Amino acid sequence: MAFTFSTVPTIISAPGAIARLGELAKSRLGGRILVVTDPGLVRLGIIERGLDSLRKAGVEASVFDKVEADPPEACVMAAIEAARAMDATGIVGLGGGSSLDVAKLAALLAKSPQPLAATYGVGKATGARLPLLLAPTTAGTGSEATAVAVVTTTGADKMGTVSPLLLPDIALLDPELTLGLPPAVTAATGIDAMLHAIEAFTSINPNNNPVSQALAREALRLLGANIRTAVESGSDIAARDAMLNGSLLAGMAFANASVGAVHALAYPLGGHYHLPHGLTNALVMPEVMRFNAPTCAAQYAHLAHIVFDDAPDGDDDRVAAFFIDALAKLSSDLGVPARLRDVNITENALSMLASDAMKQTRLLVNNPRPLTEDDALAIYRRSF
Repeated sequence: MAFTFSTVPTIISAPGAIARLGELAKSRLGGRILVVTDPGLVRLGIIERGLDSLRKAGVEASVFDKVEADPPEACVMAAIEAARAMDATGIVGLGGGSSLDVAKLAALLAKSPQPLAATYGVGKATGARLPLLLAPTTAGTGSEATAVAVVTTTGADKMGTVSPLLLPDIALLDPELTLGLPPAVTAATGIDAMLHAIEAFTSINPNNNPVSQALAREALRLLGANIRTAVESGSDIAARDAMLNGSLLAGMAFANASVGAVHALAYPLGGHYHLPHGLTNALVMPEVMRFNAPTCAAQYAHLAHIVFDDAPDGDDDRVAAFFIDALAKLSSDLGVPARLRDVNITENALSMLASDAMKQTRLLVNNPRPLTEDDALAIYRRSF
């Protein structure tokens, strides 16, 4: 079997690892670092340990803290300009998936004349990027291990830059950075990570490979065994550590095998309604999986036994149906809204959402079952 597997060259995972940020930055990123994060993390003081480590190492650090969810192009350009203004020698992304994606693009374009819009698509980014370290504060996106950055355009479309140039030099995983996550965020981001693994495992991308599949299985084992504890007992460092590593492994899996229709149908919900990415995936997850089940029942049945101890034996279709229902129940039990109407999406918006979902061609081509605009509309209606 021919395939290519690419991932971040250095992964550091340990409670308290953020205390090493200064040493790592000084040796790998240079002496002038732009830290890309969001105002909430600054307000909560979560980035202070990282900044203190940078100061002790004698590194000049400037903070760009204007990242917002589903970052618009203007936010990305502002981060790029901040990096240029300080003549940054390296970039640190510290936060959730939005902060990490903005950090990737700032590192890519700070020294490049290439316009942001010209990078959208697969393999279109050019030039050399600044050295890059990513430290996630949520266990969900896996962005610290992917070659993708997603931006919201002025028309509310989600556009992705996909290039090996976006893989960071270092992924720094410190579960202590996730201890302050509220239960709702922990739940939605955890479901998101599980979906990364599921969609990577069932992807029909030609590069879906044994390494990605093994990582997806192990990611689901870690996530399925720990998500309830992480949500219900947020100070449990072992559960937080397992979730963070599960998210990383799922990110490594889908970075190579890609995701499919769950993400394609979730993107318009985020672009138009500014809902958190993990939530939008959870909202369409059951109905997209039911749509896909006739094509990948055997794969769903296999995964069911990894995630749920009470998964039944027998017919693949029956076990796959159990898997989908059990995931939907898990999401609901953890307090994640179950229906589009629960997050104030109106029925008259569904046709627009279906039309926009069809623009996500780079994702839809990987879905195990071909999906038309009529299919997308039917899924949104069943999710309503």
